[in-house]
Parts: sequence; structure tokens; C-alpha cells
Amino acid sequence: MRLVFALVLMAGIGLAGFAVYMAQNYMSDMSAERDKLLAAQAASPPMVDVVVVKTDKEYGQVLKKEDVKWMRWQKDSLPKGVFVRETDGLPDFALDSTTLFPEGKRERFVITSMQKFEPLLAHKVTNPGEDAGLTSRLGKGMRAFAIRVDVSSGVSGFLRPGDRVDVYWTGSAAELEGTGEVTKLIESSVKLIAVDQIADTARTTPVIARTVTVEASPQEVAQLTQAQSTGKLSLSLVGAEDDTIAEVSQVDQRTLLGIIEKAPVVVEQERVCTTKIRRGSEVIVQEIPCTN
Repeated sequence: MRLVFALVLMAGIGLAGFAVYMAQNYMSDMSAERDKLLAAQAASPPMVDVVVVKTDKEYGQVLKKEDVKWMRWQKDSLPKGVFVRETDGLPDFALDSTTLFPEGKRERFVITSMQKFEPLLAHKVTNPGEDAGLTSRLGKGMRAFAIRVDVSSGVSGFLRPGDRVDVYWTGSAAELEGTGEVTKLIESSVKLIAVDQIADTARTTPVIARTVTVEASPQEVAQLTQAQSTGKLSLSLVGAEDDTIAEVSQVDQRTLLGIIEKAPVVVEQERVCTTKIRRGSEVIVQEIPCTN
């Protein structure tokens, strides 16, 4: 009996020692993992809470409080116009989240499609209580102007809201008589805000439009109105990454065909000098040599 008791006691002591050993290793590993996580957290950039959408949102949909949530975002990588929980120490383009749904204001509307968990940006929604019409797309001091287009003048239907175009005028001018029709660049890099009745910038399918609406200053509106009433307007699509300023260009039929206008030939006429001789009641005109 004593031998059995001694063997059981030794086995218990051995198991206990093994358990202590395993516990020490586990605690040591946990401590090392904790230190590693703390070091990684200390080395990582600071984060802030930003507002994101909880589901996909399309143009014209209503945006309510229950459609958004908080998400941690890297502080040094904030997009312009993002709504944040705290604005202290952040750039001016970061907006206070309390302005997203002000007290007593109605919901906002989506004017640019957004994907799930995408940060909510100010330019992608209307102001509180404002609808998703064209007025929400216009910048300060700008106006909306409609231009008539067809398949050829409207870039074969590949225009969409948000694109930029150059506007060319083709017509005849009285002061340019003899040159035929003239084509001239009248506006450069004009922003489109709607194609026909579509203002959704996420549209990807071609639309053969009859009108496009552009954003223009009052002076540009006056120029476009005059140009549209006196000739034909054509649009030329500007590349998304093209920031060059188009030079003023004008082409007439002579320039197009490479015809060089010749200067008129001046033919000198021979000078004739005359004198008048009266013979009674008759007056005779007679040529004489010119003296000067």
C-alpha cells in the first residue's frame, strides 16, 4: 500500500510540475504577444472615426442617419470632405459629423454613387433638405446651360455627367466674307452636369443625347447663347487626366484646304494729259505731253 501511495504521490507531483511548466510557457507566450501588439500599435499611424455608408447607395436615394456608421480611418489619409467625430488637429477639409444631420433638418440625397463602407464625402450628397436636382451640382456663381447635340456633335453618346469638354462653334460671319464657314474654339474644359435628363456620374452605358447641360459663368452663358443662335456647336471630350489649356484655334475653308490668298496685282495705268481748245462756239479736247 505504501508503495502504491508513493507512486501516486510522485505521479501527482510530476503532473503538477508539468502543468506549472506549461502555464509558465503559456503566460510567457501571451506576454510576448502582448508586447508585440503594443509595439505594433505604438508604431502604427494614429486613427480617427469617420462616417461611412452601411450599404451601396445610388444616385437619387435618400440618406438617413440609420444608413451610416462609424469606422476607424488612418488620420494622415483622410479624403477631402469626409465627416469625422473629432476635428481637433485635422485639416480644414475634414467636416464635423454633427453637420451631417443638423437638428431639425431633413434627410440628404445621394448625388454620386457610393459602395458599402465607403467614407461619406460632402460632395457626394446634397445639403440637408435639398433635393438631388441640378442646383446641388452648381458651384458658387455658376449657371446651368443646355446645349443641343446629336450623334456627331455629342461624341457618339459617350458623354456623361462629370466629364469636361471643349466647345467649338461653326458658322459664317459677315466680316469674314469670302472665307466660307469658320470653326472656332469658344470655350475650353467646360464641365458637364447632366446628359439629357441624367445627372448620375456613375452611368457607364452610352446615351445618344439630344441636349447636354454644362456649368458656366454668366459671361460664358451669354457667349454660348450667342454662338448657339448663330451657328452650330460641337463638343470635344477632354481626357480625365488632361490639365492642359487649349489654345485659341480658328479654321476656315481656305485654311482647311491650304489655299493661300494671293495679293491683288496692281496695274498702273498710263497717264494721259489733255487740254481744252475753244474754236468759236466749239470746245475741243486735245492730248498733250505730260510735264510732271
